[in-house]
Amino acid sequence: MAVQALKRIDEFRVEIPDTYVPGMKVPGMIYLDAALGAGLEEKAIRQVANVAMLPGIVRVSLAMPDIHMGYGFAIGGVAAFGMEDGVISPGGVGYDINCGVRLLRSNLNAETLGPKLRELLAVLYRDIPSGVGSKGKLRLEPGELEKVMSEGARWAVKKGMGSLTDLERTESGGAMEGADPSLVSLRARERGRSQIGSLGSGNHFIEIQKVAEIYDEQAARKLGFFKGQVTVMIHTGSRGFGHQVCTDFLEVMERAIKKYGISLPDRELACAPVNSKEARDYLGAMRSAANYAWANRHAIMHWTREAFMKMMGMGPVDLGMELVYDVAHNVAKIEEHVMNGRKMKLAVHRKGATRAFPPGHPDLPAIYQETGQPVLVPGDMGRASFVLLGTQKAMEETWGSTCHGAGRMLSRHEAMRRARGRSIDKELEARGIIVMSAGRHTLAEEMPEAYKDISNVVDVVHGAGLSRKVVKLEPMGVVKG
Repeated sequence: MAVQALKRIDEFRVEIPDTYVPGMKVPGMIYLDAALGAGLEEKAIRQVANVAMLPGIVRVSLAMPDIHMGYGFAIGGVAAFGMEDGVISPGGVGYDINCGVRLLRSNLNAETLGPKLRELLAVLYRDIPSGVGSKGKLRLEPGELEKVMSEGARWAVKKGMGSLTDLERTESGGAMEGADPSLVSLRARERGRSQIGSLGSGNHFIEIQKVAEIYDEQAARKLGFFKGQVTVMIHTGSRGFGHQVCTDFLEVMERAIKKYGISLPDRELACAPVNSKEARDYLGAMRSAANYAWANRHAIMHWTREAFMKMMGMGPVDLGMELVYDVAHNVAKIEEHVMNGRKMKLAVHRKGATRAFPPGHPDLPAIYQETGQPVLVPGDMGRASFVLLGTQKAMEETWGSTCHGAGRMLSRHEAMRRARGRSIDKELEARGIIVMSAGRHTLAEEMPEAYKDISNVVDVVHGAGLSRKVVKLEPMGVVKG
């Protein structure tokens, strides 16, 4: 089916009619402007349409402007399902469960940090394991992994890493309730035991940034930002632990679709009814993996703070390196939303999409009740990242969701081909960005032109009212997996 079959609703939205393919229960909606629409993959469109065929889907199958083809669901996909007739699908969460981002602000000015930047990056690269198969510095005692799965970032705080204030500024308080470690396989445990406190590979990173532009002075002040300020963004997830949990339950769901007689347009959408044992078991294991990811990012944040204090010769008060927020990208949550004028619980899947709750939402901490939820949108290592705020319109249109990043434009294979013979690290350094990486392959796969222009993506969600821009962050130095 051609892209031309889509119907443009306005400057920032295109509709996939419910007649796009037979069997769609609801229409699809993709948030993108004309420029991003020119590169839209037909396979990604079809994935949005396929999700619209799942049992119990409510109102619309959504995709954010960073959409690209994924496993089952398109990356950037958002869908909500009724609790009585809907389903839970691991493909709507993805392999890297709770891949997410946390942002630290500081009292430092970029000019002050400049002379020590390269040495600081070397310390971060040395002290925080990265790369394929990397193992963390922490070795979990027997029984400790259970605590990580149950307590998430709270476990890290109990171990002396960070504070209770950090937990308040983390989505779900750093731990999803309802985690059930007993449902996690031995293989997942084996992979997770040695990887806590490690960055991993691919698009995961630690990035030292500076506040380059402020769009909303009042909101920026409330969030603690000032022009030229040093910030640190950490992007990673549940590593091989979450990957194995997803792998294990895709097999469970393959059996479930036969058991419950569910007809699917794509077996990658394997699922089970929300109230089935299979769905409940997956959610228990998925929450365990999500908690693992929060503990992982929390440990990395702790060592990042230590590296800054050591290199700058500053104590924690003078450094002022505080957590702004931590957001999850790949999770399914049972949430309360308004449908046809009444509140109801829905199973919301966000895959490569960020929660964007508005001011006054009960799930937000007191510090963000007035502003709305901080939305953290990382770019590629050569272009900007953004901080936005959640809006009421997002609650009304997208189940309180917005974009999660730039979104790939080139496959990893194509990026490698185009990078052949080039030194991506030297190209970035010529632009004033220092990069340290575990391998040249990663830099090639993750080079800036492999991604959409993050500024364009963010302009779409801002223009559509799904989240509003507060500050722009430019990279100074990056540690890549």
